[in-house]
Amino acid sequence: MKKLIFIALIAFGGWQYYQKQTVVPVVEPVEQVFPDYSIPLQKARDTANKLQYRCDGRQHCSQMTSRAEAEFFLENCPNTKMDGDNDGIPCENDSRW
Repeated sequence: MKKLIFIALIAFGGWQYYQKQTVVPVVEPVEQVFPDYSIPLQKARDTANKLQYRCDGRQHCSQMTSRAEAEFFLENCPNTKMDGDNDGIPCENDSRW
């Protein structure tokens, strides 16, 4: 029991000594440079406006609700079947729009 108390006192004393040690941090002045977030923010807004649609597996004109949606799918999604003559204009024969 005496050994346990002695070890506890040694540990407590060591801890107190450790706590009193003061370390002076080396602080160098750093020039603060604030990034210009306006350009990425505008780019993100433009992308968000452009990406009002998302690729969800639709491939045919009959599955589209607008010409803008069909154009988005043709430009951004794989395996679409909306441009039979490969001229970049989707759903040319669709009479809905």
